[in-house]
Amino acid sequence: MKTIKILLPLAFLALAFYAFTTPYQDEWVVPEKYVNMKNPTDPKADLNIGKALYNKHCQSCHGKEGYGDGSKAAGLKGDLGDFSSEEYHAQTDGELFYKTSFGFGDMPEYTKKMPDDEDRWLVVNDMRTLKQ
Repeated sequence: MKTIKILLPLAFLALAFYAFTTPYQDEWVVPEKYVNMKNPTDPKADLNIGKALYNKHCQSCHGKEGYGDGSKAAGLKGDLGDFSSEEYHAQTDGELFYKTSFGFGDMPEYTKKMPDDEDRWLVVNDMRTLKQ
């Protein structure tokens, strides 16, 4: 019992130290591994699946055309992006896959809602069709 009384405060102290010394990331930094990752799917195949997944998981925030004007957009703090912009399409498929998979800020992680990597790649392919 004496050991627990000593270790418990130390554990809280270690957790507090970690929380306050871990650098906060205020911009979305994609690891190099993902920047250079190649899309393993055919961008012309299964577009209907990618569109259905986008409609189910993404449209409520990002909007039907990807302008960031979905029904939930007003309640979010971050920039939802414009999936039709040149800036957006300048990103690699790997960057989009990373962002779709792991999220940041208001953008949730989708590795649990869409556990199959191929599904997230198909969403990336669909987002590429939103170019003006």
